[in-house]
Amino acid sequence: MLDRMDKVRIFDTTLRDGEQTPGVSVTPEQKFKIALKLDEIGVDAIEVGFPIVSQGEMDAIKAITKQGLNAEVCGLARTVQSDIDAALNCNLKYVHTFIATSDIHMQYKLKMTREQVLEKAIWAVDYAKKNGMQVEFSAEDATRSDRVFVNRVFEAVADAGADRLDIPDTVGYATPQYFAELVNDVKIATKLPVSVHCHDDFGLAVANAISGINAGASCAHVTINGLGERAGNTSLEEFVMALQCLYNKKHNIKTELLYETSKLISNIMGIIVQPNKAIIGENAFGHESGIHTHGIINNPLTYEPISPELVGRKRWMQAGKHAGAHGIKAMLEEFGIKPTDEQLHNIVEKQKNLADKGKSITTAELLSIAGDIMHNNRFEEKFKLYDFHIITGMNTIPTAVVRLNTDGKDLIASEIGVGPVDAALKAIQKVAGEMESIKIREYRLDSITGGSDALAEVSIKVEDKKGNVVSARKAGEDVVVASVQAMMDAINKIMLKKMLYSKN
Repeated sequence: MLDRMDKVRIFDTTLRDGEQTPGVSVTPEQKFKIALKLDEIGVDAIEVGFPIVSQGEMDAIKAITKQGLNAEVCGLARTVQSDIDAALNCNLKYVHTFIATSDIHMQYKLKMTREQVLEKAIWAVDYAKKNGMQVEFSAEDATRSDRVFVNRVFEAVADAGADRLDIPDTVGYATPQYFAELVNDVKIATKLPVSVHCHDDFGLAVANAISGINAGASCAHVTINGLGERAGNTSLEEFVMALQCLYNKKHNIKTELLYETSKLISNIMGIIVQPNKAIIGENAFGHESGIHTHGIINNPLTYEPISPELVGRKRWMQAGKHAGAHGIKAMLEEFGIKPTDEQLHNIVEKQKNLADKGKSITTAELLSIAGDIMHNNRFEEKFKLYDFHIITGMNTIPTAVVRLNTDGKDLIASEIGVGPVDAALKAIQKVAGEMESIKIREYRLDSITGGSDALAEVSIKVEDKKGNVVSARKAGEDVVVASVQAMMDAINKIMLKKMLYSKN
């Protein structure tokens, strides 16, 4: 077993650079929750924030530093005393200090000469070291800086006692080849451990970070879901899996926790992950094309580079106009449904006709089509909704009470939520939770018609504890009713799988 020094070091900056994503702001409590999750997945260092920015930021950082995490805890500071003192006041033992070294930044932002920048960099490192801190120094906008000058700065801070050096591609302007050259320069000039901090403005953040590692850097600054300013930072999940699977390099990340970590960050920060994002996008292990699903059924490696379980996922197949008989048959068999060849042909054609109208086919709709053609009584609802009531208003916490029936037994639950839909769905989850742990993975609301009496369409995906996902869709004038109906449909369909498992 290699120790940490033999592995690529993962420095996560989701709580600092990731929080700088436009429109994102997290509470101290949320910061704490994210830090615990980052520590759980095995990151080596967590940049928990920028202490000087607010009292709330300082409170959150102090709470995290007291937790005794396995990961090193770091704070950001400019090369000014107030910033470094703020980090010290948060009981941080590790500071990431930075100053820009490119001419455009020095002229238009800092309004400083090269000599002044050099002096500030040396002073900050010296001051932090004298106060007992581990210091990582970044030359902001290094990839657009004069090569001779930026190397001079790195050499000077190394002499001043810096522990690590970071090369930021602040506006994502570098190419992998150029980035490798910079890393090589700094390694030769300073002999210190080098980190890389890449932005994704040209879609090259992961490529540049890997190029830097291959050139001798030992650490990469990353964020969950690639969050960050503008186009974001190096995506932790993409970087780690590329390191592991393509370059055979070691790290300390528990990859099976990547997906759930991605979902946690997405939910807290309110930034939806694009469906086709590598590794953690909803479609990353989804298949519809008949050619693809046929291959996947015979051998998943035909159309998947890695096993989805490696990153905490499960593969899934989508009905639709591109789907073939093999894929549809496999989807139905997951629910214990085995149509004849003639029935399967009719099911495939009917779902294709529906898809030709421009709609994706939900799991519930496919099963409904199969039920109609097969006259199958397996589709009888396990849960029946008898009634529900919602209380809401300007000065009232939205509260829902639902009454369901299963196996002749009435089940009643109440829940509060941020709105009437949230309250109603939480109440249903609470009842269903007695039978099966079910969580909502996706909820989408679309307006089919205009006006205040618009016909709304609700699409929902639910997931059980085994990672099985079922989708359902309902439309109606009342958003709450449509949401409840879609949720009930999805839960009933996922219970079909549970009954199949219990028989097997």
